[in-house]
Amino acid sequence: MEGPIMRCLNLALAGASACLIVGCATQSKPTLTNGRRIPNVRTTAYTRLEGGSGRRNALGEYLSGRHVMSAASDWSRYPLGTRFRIAETNEEYVIDDYGNALIGTDTIDLYKPSRLEMKQWGVRHVNIDILQWGSEEQSLKVLAPRCKHSCVRKMVGALEKKRGKTVAQSSSTRTSL
Repeated sequence: MEGPIMRCLNLALAGASACLIVGCATQSKPTLTNGRRIPNVRTTAYTRLEGGSGRRNALGEYLSGRHVMSAASDWSRYPLGTRFRIAETNEEYVIDDYGNALIGTDTIDLYKPSRLEMKQWGVRHVNIDILQWGSEEQSLKVLAPRCKHSCVRKMVGALEKKRGKTVAQSSSTRTSL
C-alpha cells in the first residue's frame, strides 16, 4: 500500500511544482514601486556627429554618453529632467534635449556617442522604467525665451494646456520667467 500512496504523492508534488514553475515563468513583470513602467515606447538614436545636433543639449551642457546618458523628447510628453531606465538593457537616461521631429510624438531619441552605435540602435520599441519624472515648470522656464520657434511654441502650448492655461493667458508671464 505504501508504494501506490507514495507514487500518488510524488505525482501530486511533481504536478504542483510544474504548475508553480509555469506560473512563475509566464507571470508578467511587476511595475516599479518608485516609478512607472511604460511599455512599448518608440525610441530612436542620435549622435553629436549628426547634422544639427551639435555637442550640447538644450541646457547648453555637453551631451552625456556616460553613466546617465542624454535623451531628447517632446517635453510636453516627457518633461525636462525625466530620468528613466530601459528595462531590456538597464541603460539610464535623462531628458535634457528636444528635437523638431519629436514634437507631437511619444518618441524618445537616445544619445549615442558614435555613429555606429546610433545606427546599431536604429528604431526600437522598448519598455522603460521611469525613475523620476521631470519638471513641467523647468521645461517652461527653459522653453519660454525660445518661443519664436514653432516647435517650441507647440511644446509650450501643450504644457500650458496641461496646466489649464491658454497660450494667450500666460504670454505675459513668460517674459518674467
